[in-house]
Amino acid sequence: MTIKHVAMLYGGFSSERPVSLSSGNACADALEAEGYRVTRVDVGRDVAEVLKRLNPDVAFNALHGPFGEDGTIQGILEYLQIPYTHSGVLASALAMDKERAKVIAAAAGIPVASALVMNRHDIGSEHPMEPPYVVKPVREGSSFGVVIVDAKQPHPPQMIGSAEWRYGDIVMVERFIPGRELTCAVMAGESLGVTEIVPVGHSFYDYDAKYVEGGSKHECPAKLSPNIYQKIETLSVKAHDVIGCRGISRSDFRFDETASAGGELVWLEVNTQPGMTPTSLVPELALHSGRSFGELLRWMVEDASCSR
Repeated sequence: MTIKHVAMLYGGFSSERPVSLSSGNACADALEAEGYRVTRVDVGRDVAEVLKRLNPDVAFNALHGPFGEDGTIQGILEYLQIPYTHSGVLASALAMDKERAKVIAAAAGIPVASALVMNRHDIGSEHPMEPPYVVKPVREGSSFGVVIVDAKQPHPPQMIGSAEWRYGDIVMVERFIPGRELTCAVMAGESLGVTEIVPVGHSFYDYDAKYVEGGSKHECPAKLSPNIYQKIETLSVKAHDVIGCRGISRSDFRFDETASAGGELVWLEVNTQPGMTPTSLVPELALHSGRSFGELLRWMVEDASCSR
């Protein structure tokens, strides 16, 4: 096999830069161990010029957040005709926009929570919906800006309308679903399995629960009834397909076992650029399905293409 030159795109300038640096370095190390020639590219505004000069065989997209997973870098790679990993322009843009992703998912029969999309400055002193509810930025990842408003809170959190808010003016106000946090990875249109995430010392799976050591426990595979486990896999593949994802994606769910006789399962979102350190959720699920971290990354590089 000809040794491929892989440009590892990581870092960047979104709120998720630290996550991307961690993912990119882990992936670069593993691909070098697999025999690839890897050039690490800490992405800046001059990324097109840098890539044109490098002329790699493949761009491995380890960016997270705006610019990296919203269709922007994908458009640059399409223009330069450099094959790349993960989803293409349209699917990336749709998945990053929580409002539009939910519309598409609901139209396909995927259960979602009721929600309002509004300007944060319009929330004011009155609850926009009956609490408990969640306020989240429409176009952010890694739980940045996510606020849970509990049933006893007399008014919306003041931070949402404050000058310190850094996550854009358009927010989603979504009915809070209690219960278990579950996630399912999809690779090449097939499920890799389901993991339950149990935050440790956190009220929900926030940034620290995701990325600080000991912030959460992963139960892989999740201990669920066979019908719920299979339903999560089926819905994850459907979300991957209807949004048009390619390569690897990961869908997140909440499952309230107390809601009814069979419980309430709700799809939250699909992530087209999941974290990719060896202990991240997708690599854990890949290992559970029989693929080492190196094998997973090799598949992703060989799957890379344009027009995704």
